[in-house]
Amino acid sequence: MSTATASAVAAEVVEAPARRRRSRPPASRRQRAFLGTLRWVTIALFLIATLLPFLYMLLLSVRPIESLLRDPSSLLPSLDELTLETYRDVLAPVSEGGQGFLTFLGNSAIVAVSSVILALVIGIPGAYAIARLPFRGRRQVSGLFLATYLFPAIIIAIPLFVIFTRIGLRGSLVGLVIVYLAQTVPVAIYMMRNYFQTVPESVEEAGLMDGLSRLGVMWRITLPLSMPSLMATGLFVFMIAWNEFLFALLFLVDKRPLWTVSLGLSQLSGSIEVPTTVLMAGSVVLTLPIIILFFLTERLLTGGLTAGAEKG
Repeated sequence: MSTATASAVAAEVVEAPARRRRSRPPASRRQRAFLGTLRWVTIALFLIATLLPFLYMLLLSVRPIESLLRDPSSLLPSLDELTLETYRDVLAPVSEGGQGFLTFLGNSAIVAVSSVILALVIGIPGAYAIARLPFRGRRQVSGLFLATYLFPAIIIAIPLFVIFTRIGLRGSLVGLVIVYLAQTVPVAIYMMRNYFQTVPESVEEAGLMDGLSRLGVMWRITLPLSMPSLMATGLFVFMIAWNEFLFALLFLVDKRPLWTVSLGLSQLSGSIEVPTTVLMAGSVVLTLPIIILFFLTERLLTGGLTAGAEKG
């Protein structure tokens, strides 16, 4: 075979894949365009399914009950009939003819914030110990934290009710916070453990060589690098404590001034004397703080949940 023939064959071998790639772009572009369109259609459907019920609830909450009874099929009320009187009825104290939700919001905030602070205070050392300190049975202990979620809450509800009644903590917000800690600390430890394992050990070893203690390394190095995980865990605990209903019902049902907002809303839904518009206003009051908090911390929440997903 001559040199020219060999060069032509080599050029053909090199150019053949390029020609095949050039022949495929139209189909690839159509496929990418189809997948891109399908993606946005799917996102739009999920947004409609998620936001439409909340929008309908919001619109019902600003309508007078007379307008709703007169035209219950109307989705968009006229501007001249919109009112915030339903929110006044929900938030006003019982002594003024309201439902007392402002007090319920304060109780829920106290319980949720206390649960977040205590869960982080307890969970951070536990998660760091499992992630960094070598001890026998470390993997088994980590698995046991998740095993607690294999059992439904109703199984432990009656024993906790009996125990807390005997020690005098039933009917108090302190007892409710302790119950929420038992529910949230295991998953908080598991979430933060995964993130702590993504922090390079070499950075912590450098801190130890500079004279820091293990506690100092955790406080000055690991925790600042793990702020997304701490925020995500704190938000997760807050949402559990804010929305929880079963234990709030068991522990506080006979102490109305200590009710949480979820317990107050359940009482509204079970009363035939409360107008539907007031019930919808109470639902908005319950939901809106979580929505605002979620969107304010959404980027940190996403980063905290996904960054620790590489380690198991």
